[in-house]
Amino acid sequence: MIPARVRYSMASLLIAMAATAPAHAQPQGSQPIANAVGWIQGTLLGNVATAVAVIAVAMVGFMMLNGRINWRMGATVVLGCFILFGAATIVGGIRAAAG
Repeated sequence: MIPARVRYSMASLLIAMAATAPAHAQPQGSQPIANAVGWIQGTLLGNVATAVAVIAVAMVGFMMLNGRINWRMGATVVLGCFILFGAATIVGGIRAAAG
């Protein structure tokens, strides 16, 4: 069972990724919001975030090997990193299947 906070963060990430896609008709005054969401996307997927994710996966893997964290929690962290960095591909696949 995935905790509620993880589900909500994954849903908000997917919404943010979908919001950054170019729309045909954007409402008046929505450009600052789109820019803010684009900045958040760049921050979440930038070099610093990649380095932090690599360190997190390495630490969780080491803790799993030492028995300090259970395998289910470790797999959740690794799966979360895959979802975070693969969100654009996931959204593209959902859009292709829906349209």
